[in-house]
Amino acid sequence: MSETKQQEATTEVETSEIVVPEAVATTDAPAGEATTRRPYSARGGDRRGGAGGGRNDRRPRRQARPERVRPEYDQKIISIRRVTRVMAGGRRFSFSVAMVIGDKKGKVGVGIGKAGDTQLAIEKAVRDAKRNMLVIPMNKDGHIPHDVHTKYASSEVMIQPAPGRGLVAGSSVRIVLEMGGVKDVTAKIFSRSKNKLNNARAAVEALKQLKKTS
Repeated sequence: MSETKQQEATTEVETSEIVVPEAVATTDAPAGEATTRRPYSARGGDRRGGAGGGRNDRRPRRQARPERVRPEYDQKIISIRRVTRVMAGGRRFSFSVAMVIGDKKGKVGVGIGKAGDTQLAIEKAVRDAKRNMLVIPMNKDGHIPHDVHTKYASSEVMIQPAPGRGLVAGSSVRIVLEMGGVKDVTAKIFSRSKNKLNNARAAVEALKQLKKTS
């Protein structure tokens, strides 16, 4: 009995000293050849994305945004109204947009557009303003040659040069002068009209009366 117990103890000791190899042989290879499979860490990075190729390498690169094309003229809306028209089947709603455009170098125009959608009404207003474009006769410093005084509908406007004072104007008349690039002027609205479209058109009519001096 003592010899049998000694043999069992020797077998247990030999079994505990067995070391598992790191590389495991696979049997998928052809006969006579054994391939070894390396651990995942040795194949190039961990599962969170490392130097050897992770999830970040598979993401497509973002394309650069194309540069926005600057419009030919600066635009500014002076009034936008929702108009209701009574029809046989009920009411029909549309939008009316009044806009001033200009290059701030002597060109300015006022236009109006009407449509069922706001964006479409703005596009129509821009096209109308381009058709009614005006070239302001002024010198290289943006100064007008003389005073002008005109009336359009119920709006009455006077514009006169004022060197050194800057642009002194109110309502939509100021917007027209800014878009046209006029500087050092004083504008006065004599009427009590609050209609911004009429005030802007009165300013345009006043600028049409300017005579270019040599």
